[in-house]
Amino acid sequence: MLKYRAPLWLPGGHAQTIWPALYARRNDDTPLTLRRERWTTPDGDFVDVDRLDAPVATAPMLVLFHGLEGSTQSQYVQAFATVARARGWAFAMPHFRGCSGELNLAPRAYHSGDYEEIGWMLDQLKATHGGPLLAAGVSLGGNALMRWAQEAGETAARTAKAVCSICSPLDLEAAGHAIGKGFNRLVYTRMFLKTMVPKALAKLAQHPGLFDGARLREVSDLYEFDNLFTAPLHGFRDVDDYWRRASAKPHLQAIRIPALALNARNDPFVPASSLPGPADAGRFVTLWQPAQGGHVGFPSGWPPGHVFSMPTQVCDWLARAL
Repeated sequence: MLKYRAPLWLPGGHAQTIWPALYARRNDDTPLTLRRERWTTPDGDFVDVDRLDAPVATAPMLVLFHGLEGSTQSQYVQAFATVARARGWAFAMPHFRGCSGELNLAPRAYHSGDYEEIGWMLDQLKATHGGPLLAAGVSLGGNALMRWAQEAGETAARTAKAVCSICSPLDLEAAGHAIGKGFNRLVYTRMFLKTMVPKALAKLAQHPGLFDGARLREVSDLYEFDNLFTAPLHGFRDVDDYWRRASAKPHLQAIRIPALALNARNDPFVPASSLPGPADAGRFVTLWQPAQGGHVGFPSGWPPGHVFSMPTQVCDWLARAL
């Protein structure tokens, strides 16, 4: 049975989000050594994939899709890779375009509904790995993964045995507005825009005329950023069209492989009122909505704490599909 309770010394969603990201232990005593592969995409761009091989070639592989502006250095990636290694699993984390430390080439980046990119990445890993695939996505990556499972329908089982979204904004409109208010706007929005705006401006230098750079320099929230950059670059009419079409919540009943949707009800980014209920989920989707955990935090133990409890339980759940 899935369960989680936050330590008493870290009360509230903000503390359970910020402390684990900065200070909690995310590795065991053996350093992780991930090898990087560069893949050429169908449109002539590239993505970088960090991989950990398993002792046995036919062992399961855990594929993890990161969140907004995430990378292999994110605390949740380190924790999931550590848990996968301890189980004898292979591990792979494809970086979305522009997130591996080098600007990608094409006039595009990545977005919350990038299910075609997810499908292509999973197909590459399926073709090169001898064992079954299990896939999890964190925040943005989880919504995109669920969208892939929805679009793939019955064919998803040919690629992955099971999927999981973790703290994902399955209702992008609700989450997008929530992160633009109050403390969220002062802290998290500023943190994201600090890296997203320079990347977008570098993309403009690479492809002059792609969007209005003067307006983008003035954006102060993700709604404005997505309206000026993310939506038009990826074929959406505007931010409202993007958030509506990319959200996974309205299509959960289309999923035809085991799927776990994990959301803490005190997540500062994802309002509890926006989370899917049993009527939204469909028979293949399991909802796990603990009262605590923050946004991709789920700390455990005494200070400074660790972030292994959630990845361990997610991997336990995914393993049931093997």
